Amino acid sequence: MTSGTALMTDQYELTMLGAALADGTAGRRCTFEVFARSLPHGRRYGVVAGVGRLLEALARFSFGEPELDALRATGAISERTLEHLASTQFAGDIAGYPEGELYFPGSPVLSISGTFAECVLLETLVLSILNHDCAIASAAARMTTAANGRRLIEMGSRRTHEEAAVAAARAAYLAGFDASSNLEAAARYGIPTTGTSAHAFTLLHDTEEEAFRAQVDALGVGTTLLVDTYDITGGIETAVRVAGPELGAVRIDSGDLGVMAQRARAQLDSLGATSTRVVLSGDLDEHAIAGLRAEPVDAYGVGTSVVTGSGAPTAGMVYKLVEVEGRPVAKRSSSKESRGGAKSAVRRHRPTGTATEEVVHRRDRSVEVGEHDRVVPVALVKSGEPVSGLPGLGEAREHLRANLVAIPWEGLKLSRGEPALPTTFLD
Repeated sequence: MTSGTALMTDQYELTMLGAALADGTAGRRCTFEVFARSLPHGRRYGVVAGVGRLLEALARFSFGEPELDALRATGAISERTLEHLASTQFAGDIAGYPEGELYFPGSPVLSISGTFAECVLLETLVLSILNHDCAIASAAARMTTAANGRRLIEMGSRRTHEEAAVAAARAAYLAGFDASSNLEAAARYGIPTTGTSAHAFTLLHDTEEEAFRAQVDALGVGTTLLVDTYDITGGIETAVRVAGPELGAVRIDSGDLGVMAQRARAQLDSLGATSTRVVLSGDLDEHAIAGLRAEPVDAYGVGTSVVTGSGAPTAGMVYKLVEVEGRPVAKRSSSKESRGGAKSAVRRHRPTGTATEEVVHRRDRSVEVGEHDRVVPVALVKSGEPVSGLPGLGEAREHLRANLVAIPWEGLKLSRGEPALPTTFLD
């Protein structure tokens, strides 16, 4: 097993490279673009996430002896191709939508320019990262909107692949979640973490009171006690008796959560624990969170739905060749059509700051950029080197918040409808 990313790819990328090396076309200058033909069913916008992870992965994309030996063992890669790979390193340019940006059908989310030989190898790496992270961030942003300022905790690590869990925690945080249960996400990306106990800790003890007392002794009265192992009403009474009215929070993980939240709030207030927060978890998604908006809830813990994209686990992005030696090329299949030429995009805005339109145009065509408009793609990589000063995770989080404020309010609805912004294509 290697620590690089070069083998996180599909075999056909290397066999295409081999054929292009053989016929002399491998050195042709090309541009590939990443875009989504449509948004997942019912979605009105997508969120760009994973660009930072992609740049990190690109830095580790090289073919050393372990990778070459593994490829040689397959018998599918020619020696000539292996010799080429031994010295390959991406030296092209990448421009694209920064993290925290919104995208719509046809938005040129990423443009990769260089020789065919270096660009064709990146398809799987690019798509595997962006399709996953954009899907998670898009779902998480809808949950953030539905929560309407209430605290959100990502706690889905046990519902997905161990590496996907870390990436999902990052994408959810970018989209507005406040914390994650995943400690590796904290180590890699500095994401705040939280967590106290599961039902197993209560069941370990002879009584619920003993379990609560042990937790409070270890973590202090500001901890969150899980009160639904046996009886919620009894659990809350015990929790306040053990921790006192300064108890940090109670968590309810089952039952009719709206009704339970009302009862918990009333009971806590009657016991003098007026500052104790009510935290809900258990199969929540954006629709359930929106349905709980009127209830006395202080925070939500979201697991399965966020790490699986809430029903849309992939963003549906594709990686298509759009230009060869400055000549536009395009796929003409009626069901999978693409538009030729390297592209950019301008986001139109009213003077009030409300976005009105996404204008996608060929990069070799000038487009008027109004006083309140902005060019969306930015340079990410030049001559193989990441551009300095790119926004970090915290800045991307704020960028997304500003973007969501800018789109028309109808675009934030959870119901089905047209994309929040129309896309206009200028040929």
